[in-house]
Amino acid sequence: MPYPSGTQAFRQGAHSALPLTSGIVPFGLITGVTAIGMGLSPTDAIGMTLLFYSGSAQMVVMQLMQSAALPVTMVVTALVINLRFLMYSASLAPHLGQLPRRHKWPMAYMLSDQSFALCTLKMGSGGLGQYAYPYYAGTAITMFFGWNLSVLAGMYLGASIPEDWSLGFAIPLSFLALLIPGIRNAATLGAALTGGVLAVLAANLPYNLGLLAGALGGIIAGLAIESWQKQQTVADANTEQEAS
Repeated sequence: MPYPSGTQAFRQGAHSALPLTSGIVPFGLITGVTAIGMGLSPTDAIGMTLLFYSGSAQMVVMQLMQSAALPVTMVVTALVINLRFLMYSASLAPHLGQLPRRHKWPMAYMLSDQSFALCTLKMGSGGLGQYAYPYYAGTAITMFFGWNLSVLAGMYLGASIPEDWSLGFAIPLSFLALLIPGIRNAATLGAALTGGVLAVLAANLPYNLGLLAGALGGIIAGLAIESWQKQQTVADANTEQEAS
C-alpha cells in the first residue's frame, strides 16, 4: 500500500535501511584504519571516502597505492568494480528518471547496493506510488552517513593503533566477506573462480595489473555463463514445444 505522505515514505526508507548499516560498519572501520595505517592524513582519508563512496573500490585503490601501481590502473580498476551501478541506475530510471537534476544528481551519488535492493523490492510490489523518491532518499542518506561515520571512527581508532600491528590482512578478509554472500548462482560462481585464478596466475605482473586482469576475466566469464544459460533455457523451451 502506498505511503500517505512523502515524509512518512522518507522515514520508512531510513527505518528500513538502518539495520543494514550494521553490515557496512565493520568495512568502514577497516577502511578508516587502513587509510591511516598507510600514511594518509585524516583530511586525505575522508576526502577519498567522499570522492569514492564505494567501499570495495576504495579498498582496492588503497591496496594499489601501497603496491605503487600506475594511476591509470587505479582508475580503470575502480571503474570496473563500480560497473554494477550502471545497471542499478538503468533499473531505477523508470521510477526516478523524471526528477529534476537537483534531486537526481545527489541521489545518483549516494546510490548503494543496499538502497538499490530496498527500493527495487518496494517498487516491484507497487508499495511506493508517487513517493518513490522520498523513500529512496531515506535509504540513501541513511547508508551514506552510516558508511562515512564508520570510516571516520576507523580513522581515529587507527591513529591509536601501534605501528607494529600489521593490518595488511584486513583488506583480503573484507573482500572475502563481500564475495561469499554474492555467490548465488553458476554465473557468479564462475566469475569468482575465474577472477581468483587469473589474479593468482597474473600476480607477478608489474603495477599490480594482475588484479585488473582477474576482474576483467571474472566479468567476461560471468557474462559468458549467463548467456549460455539463457540459450539453454530457450533451447529447452523450444524442445518442449516441439514435443507437445
